[in-house]
Amino acid sequence: MAMSKGSRVMAAVAGVIVLLVVLALGGLYFVQREVKARVVDALAPVGTADSIDVGFSAITLHRVRLTAPKDWPTPDALTADEITMTPDIRDLLAHRMHLHSVVVRGFSLALVRTASGRLEILPKLRQSMSQAGHPSSEASAAVSDKPPLPAEKLIDHVAFADGQFVFYDEMISKPAYKVVVSDASASVDHIHLPDLTEPTSLSMKGAIKGPSHTGRVTFDGWMKIASKDSQTTTTLRGVDVVTLDPYLLKKAGAKTQVKGGTLDLNLQATVTSYHIHAPGTITLHHLQLAETDDPLDTFMQIPTRAAVAALKKHGDDITLHFTIDGNLRDPKFKLNESVMTELRANFAKALGVSAEGVAKGAGETVKGLGNALKNLLGQ
Repeated sequence: MAMSKGSRVMAAVAGVIVLLVVLALGGLYFVQREVKARVVDALAPVGTADSIDVGFSAITLHRVRLTAPKDWPTPDALTADEITMTPDIRDLLAHRMHLHSVVVRGFSLALVRTASGRLEILPKLRQSMSQAGHPSSEASAAVSDKPPLPAEKLIDHVAFADGQFVFYDEMISKPAYKVVVSDASASVDHIHLPDLTEPTSLSMKGAIKGPSHTGRVTFDGWMKIASKDSQTTTTLRGVDVVTLDPYLLKKAGAKTQVKGGTLDLNLQATVTSYHIHAPGTITLHHLQLAETDDPLDTFMQIPTRAAVAALKKHGDDITLHFTIDGNLRDPKFKLNESVMTELRANFAKALGVSAEGVAKGAGETVKGLGNALKNLLGQ
């Protein structure tokens, strides 16, 4: 039976559709292979993944490990049960690097503050990414049959879920003092490499588990990473004072022993052209200090004996106000002396301790607490 003209047209249209589908699937398969090869190449110098699955719209890495530099206090910079990346397919076909989202689940991310005060996060990955678009030589570029990654990279959204941030501080002690933020989640929106001149939004929350209490920490704001201009808000609620003891307490010789108490912090920081202005408050709840027979023991430069006696009479809460103000590029940057003198005097006044008893060693107290608050900012 002869096929009617209409039937022939429909058959032709159907054939074209089938051909387009085959071509699309072939193109998608090519893109998938290209993406997987790119991921394997990027991961090879910095870590491993047990498996990599490439779907129609996302790439998933399972049981990921990014190694740390040899001089770090931990062997891994990042471990994650799963990392899912959702690329922009059209940009991939045009050889542009654009990720709609990166979701990291079941993670442990290390942050290290070195003895020189530099805060490091995923240094090997950062170095690898910066070198990817700039081969060290023409010969090395010729060895690879793949074009280098484009220098411009855009990531719309990065999310961290069901994990922990581990902060190692080598400025406090050696081995590094460790603070763990558990039950943590975070998001980072709009990362535009390589310039990093546009605002990047940041948000983080989690728990700090101490010997007696579990406190909460939040951090929100934005930052222009290249210039360090930023506006951020940091809060701590119900954190055991013992956990932050190395940052907030100071004494001549060994540390005054803190028996109990929790701490709240509110800090709003603005950085413009490397100048920081950050007013804040610290509230100590139910602070308890161990009694001592050593007359040289001090707490906030108040003799410990006097502080213990005053705390028994004072009550539950002590609120202190402070302001961080200075140039981040100035190696001598520290808290304003007059403001810290007022803060110290207010602490003494709150306890009903004579200011004369506080005056001795005041300069060291200003320096110690000033550095402590800068430490909390990661500066």
